[in-house]
Amino acid sequence: MLDLYGSQVGSRLLLGTARYPSPAILAEAVRRSGTEIVTVSLRRETSGGRGGGAFFEMIRDLGVRVLPNTAGCHGVSEAVLTAKMAREVFRTNWIKLEVIGNHDTLQPDVFALVEAARILTKDGFEVFPYTTDDLVVAERLVEAGCKVLMPWCAPIGTAAGPLNLSALRSMRAHFPEVPLIVDAGIGRPSHATTVMELGFDAVLLNTAVAGAADPATMAEAFAKAIDAGRQAFGAGMLEPRDMAVPSTPVIGKAVFA
Repeated sequence: MLDLYGSQVGSRLLLGTARYPSPAILAEAVRRSGTEIVTVSLRRETSGGRGGGAFFEMIRDLGVRVLPNTAGCHGVSEAVLTAKMAREVFRTNWIKLEVIGNHDTLQPDVFALVEAARILTKDGFEVFPYTTDDLVVAERLVEAGCKVLMPWCAPIGTAAGPLNLSALRSMRAHFPEVPLIVDAGIGRPSHATTVMELGFDAVLLNTAVAGAADPATMAEAFAKAIDAGRQAFGAGMLEPRDMAVPSTPVIGKAVFA
């Protein structure tokens, strides 16, 4: 089980809810993924009018937990205000904190992120910060009160997969007790398996599933890939070797005259 701010979660796949072809396809993807947590943007909810209300009703009917996010925010005050509004709308202290600093890469503004995280934590929020793979930034977020970290493996929506495995390994080693959820940049199930084999605790997906030709089947594929990576990490994998090692013993083998 995965512990997130004292809540026990069975599935290690978190699913975004944006850009699906239809609400029905989204609902089927959620079901087949087995996820227990979906992210929802407050901006979608408040800008959708009656449609937004119907959307949230559908999510609630799926029986999953909602992790509101501050997607689209570009400053501390905007992110904090959006988080407070999300708490009222979704009735949860959980918040996925995004403070975007670059329009092209959607890379977080890490300085504003840390400041906003500190403000929200003091206000009783349980913050899930979308951050980079920088160890110093991660340390500052933990010092600010974050008990979960959500580093990217590539820019949002690129489907590029993990671009810096060394940095991800370092983050896992540096924060052995902190739940780490890879968020952004994963495009294929094999990418998800790779980061789970590094020892990460979960993966958050949106574009890779919503943008697939068959989102529901892709969601199921990712769920299996994440489980496989987690099992492999727990089983203890062989490390790469410089020399060949025979699988059949050559010492003491039978000799037939």
